[in-house]
Amino acid sequence: MYIWPLFKTQAMLKTITGFSKFTKEEKINWLSEAFLENKKDAISILEQYWNSNKKLQQLHDEFIENTISNFYLPYAIAPNFIINGKPYVIPMAVEESSVVAAAALVAKFWEERGGFTAKVVATTKIGHVHFIYQGDFAALKAYFNTIKSKLIETTESITKNMRKRGGGILEIELKNKTNQLENYYQLEVTFETVDSMGANFINSCLETIANTFKESQSLEIEVVMSILSNYVPECLVRAEVSCKVEDFSANNAEEQVRKFKQAIQIANVERYRAVTHNKGIMNGIDAVVIATGNDFRAVEAGAHAYASRTGQYKSLTNCSISDGVFKFWIEIPLALGTVGGLTKLHPLAKLSLDILEHPTAKELMQIVAVAGLAQNFAALKALTTTGIQHGHMKMHLQNILNQLSASTAEKIEITSYFGDKQVSHNAVAEVLKKLRT
Repeated sequence: MYIWPLFKTQAMLKTITGFSKFTKEEKINWLSEAFLENKKDAISILEQYWNSNKKLQQLHDEFIENTISNFYLPYAIAPNFIINGKPYVIPMAVEESSVVAAAALVAKFWEERGGFTAKVVATTKIGHVHFIYQGDFAALKAYFNTIKSKLIETTESITKNMRKRGGGILEIELKNKTNQLENYYQLEVTFETVDSMGANFINSCLETIANTFKESQSLEIEVVMSILSNYVPECLVRAEVSCKVEDFSANNAEEQVRKFKQAIQIANVERYRAVTHNKGIMNGIDAVVIATGNDFRAVEAGAHAYASRTGQYKSLTNCSISDGVFKFWIEIPLALGTVGGLTKLHPLAKLSLDILEHPTAKELMQIVAVAGLAQNFAALKALTTTGIQHGHMKMHLQNILNQLSASTAEKIEITSYFGDKQVSHNAVAEVLKKLRT
């Protein structure tokens, strides 16, 4: 048992200095003393999620600061995906009921109809040096033109390895943004990072470029910041499925396809629907992005910005019906990597890439886009036929039973009981109550 030094007041107990230098046990002890009523249970919960493999636990501890435990997500696989004629099993890390089941169901549906096709449209990424300049624009432009080649040269030590792999800096442009903000300009730098997501690489290049650019002897240039953009409309992938309308469903195929298309049309004009529509797409995309050790927050931000590119927030997916053929596709920006970062550090991220048979960044973009398209297809097909809750609540049943502390025998009996009935928390609680009495 760790003994923590006494504090003069309760308020002082809730603030700390030098916390990052404490051991993990000391951090937990301070947390439990200062903020938690049931200290023993809290410590037990935190410790039971430590990995018994000390080397592996240390690896996790060093990913971020002030680590006190691990927060697990279920790690699953969705089989039967056919992408560009190649079979895949897609790893997914997600906590939401029905996401993996829906993906697997849709994969099987389209496997019987030729599978998915996908292609990468573009792979370039952008970063900016944001700066303030109050002088004559012509002078600034002349200065930029004389120093442009030097700006690239100053990054050569950083870009050397990237250039060997076929990447590096593609272009630097001076952007005049004074019509949007007084005295505001940018250096817009375009990058190719090949199989790396490239955030650290891009930011290092930008800061080096900024330091060289602001050294002008005749112009007063104030650099505000240098940072990559997670909006990557030129790092774009498209995934698609198609089939004859008659093959869409055994019953009422034409009506189902018509309503499916109407659902997307609604998402293109009604932002309340579009946000939920796109959230469902991200259920599939985020699950694969997390499983492969990529940055799901960057992907989310870029995707939603792309959905707003016309000034109206719209669906990321689209649909057409022409000459008796149903076509459904997604076009989405995805900045992903298969080297660097957690992709090589996290054992499960490495395993995910092994399961996917060591894809390039372009191949991973295609796989992730397909996962998003599959998720959206499952949601729209359910919404326009049986309703979303029918399948979702069936999957959520086990979570409800766990919340109600049902035994194994009770779970089996209640799962069987709800096989042809609508699931709700109250309904499950009532059945469980009757079963117990």
